[in-house]
Amino acid sequence: MEPNESQKNHLTFGVYSSFLLSFLTIVTFGFAMTAMPPSGPYCPENCMSYPFPDILLYYPRDYYWMYLAIFQLFSFVIFVVTNHFIATAAKKLYTLLSISFTLISSTVLLIAYFTQFSVVPISVMKGETEGIALITQYNEHGLFIAMEELGYITMSIALFFLAFAFSKNTRTERIIRLILISQFFLNVIAFSFYSIKFGIERSYFFEVATITINWVVIIFVGILAGVHFVRKLKVEREKW
Repeated sequence: MEPNESQKNHLTFGVYSSFLLSFLTIVTFGFAMTAMPPSGPYCPENCMSYPFPDILLYYPRDYYWMYLAIFQLFSFVIFVVTNHFIATAAKKLYTLLSISFTLISSTVLLIAYFTQFSVVPISVMKGETEGIALITQYNEHGLFIAMEELGYITMSIALFFLAFAFSKNTRTERIIRLILISQFFLNVIAFSFYSIKFGIERSYFFEVATITINWVVIIFVGILAGVHFVRKLKVEREKW
C-alpha cells in the first residue's frame, strides 16, 4: 500500500524546497560578499559621500546579488508554506504565524531590491538624480537600509515561530529548534547593541549583522530540514 499521497507530496516538496533554499542562500550570500560598500563605515577606500555621484561605477557589480535575493525570497516563502502543510494540526498556529511574518518580510524586501536595481541605475544614467540619494543602497541611513532592517527583523520573527513547528522527538529537530530560537535573540541583541552604541546613527551596522545572522541560519536550517524530511519520508514509506 502506498503512503498517503498528500503526505508523501508534502514531504517530498519539503525536501526539495529545503535544499533549494539553502543553495540559493549560499549563492546569494557569495555574490553579496563581493559587493563591498563604497560608502559608510565598512568602506575600504575611495569612499563615496552624499550625494553619491559615482553610483554607476559600481553598476552592475553591486546589484547582481539583489537579483539572486529575489529568487531566494521566493524559495523562502515556498519553504515556510511547505512546513505549514507538513506540520501537525497542533502546530499549525505557529506555522501560520510564521507564514504571516514571512509574507511581510518578503514583501518589504522584494520592493526594496526590485526598485533598487530597476530605478536607481537607469535614473542616474538619464540624469534624473533628484531624490536618488534617499533611496540608493549607498546611503547608510537611507530608505533602502531601513527597509532591509525591517525586512530581516520580520524574517527573524518568522523563523522564530517556525521553530515550534518542529518537535523535540529527534536530535535533528532539536537542533533546528535551537538554531531558529537562538537567531531571534541574536537579532534582538544586535539591534539593541548598535542602537545603544550609535543611536539613530547606527548606519548599516545592524543591517549587515541581521542579514548575516538570518542567511547563515537559513543555510543550516534548510540543510537540516531537508535531511529531516528525507528521513521522515523514509519512515512513512516503511509504515505502509
